[in-house]
Amino acid sequence: MASLSRILYVEDEPDIRAVALIALQTIGGFEVLACASGADALEQAAAFAPQLILLDVMMPGMDGPTLLAALRRIPETAKVPAVFMTAKVQPAEVADLRASGAAEVIAKPFDPMTLAEQIRAVWSRNGG
Repeated sequence: MASLSRILYVEDEPDIRAVALIALQTIGGFEVLACASGADALEQAAAFAPQLILLDVMMPGMDGPTLLAALRRIPETAKVPAVFMTAKVQPAEVADLRASGAAEVIAKPFDPMTLAEQIRAVWSRNGG
């Protein structure tokens, strides 16, 4: 089982992105490519070759599920496990996100001290 090191993270809100980067890089020790929009992510994803994709759901322009569908059409990211982060965690909403291809849904606000641990748990459950 390979260890997880490279995460593509897409979040349009600068404050949330900054906290998550500290949680993932400083606490988790991951190499993270942080993008502020779906368009940024699509431009950079293939070259970065992430092992896991972490996506905000509600973003202007291109939301998380739309972005995930686009990433699935890129050979380098077609099979990469994806995790959505959202404040909308009603069972029906979580079921819809899983149906769109998410391996997991993490609730916002997230705990920065345990985010890396949550991501590692998803990775191990998904054959990483």
